Amino acid sequence: MLLRRRLRLRELKARKAASSMRLRLKPLDWPILVACAALVAFSAASVYGGGGSELRVVINGEGGEEWVYPLDKDREIPVQGPLGTTLVEIHEGHVHIADSPCPNKTCVAAGSVSLPGQWVACLPNSVFVRVEGFSSDDAVDAGAY
Repeated sequence: MLLRRRLRLRELKARKAASSMRLRLKPLDWPILVACAALVAFSAASVYGGGGSELRVVINGEGGEEWVYPLDKDREIPVQGPLGTTLVEIHEGHVHIADSPCPNKTCVAAGSVSLPGQWVACLPNSVFVRVEGFSSDDAVDAGAY
């Protein structure tokens, strides 16, 4: 009987200790909690939102020079390299190397690129052209499954 009473007393003390350890929010805690939740929601919306459809062309030239242009505006960009001037052309949402002083012109034959992550380069003339950004038609390619 005494053993049961002691066990019952320990159980009651354990319950009382557990209930006193509960998290109790004070009045100022609620606005802070709401502000933190709003900050997380805003951050998620800005990172994963659909507003990132701007594609840009990044051109790296000799000596570490870098130029950035929007992919949606047509233009011709002369890029100076060790062999001469390479002509990069942005036209109708595609970018390609139109002319280059390299001997075999593989970069000109490579064609145009328009999707994020695609690139063309004139290695003899140290010109590297890549497309960056996010596109609304980003899809998994055949090599990614």
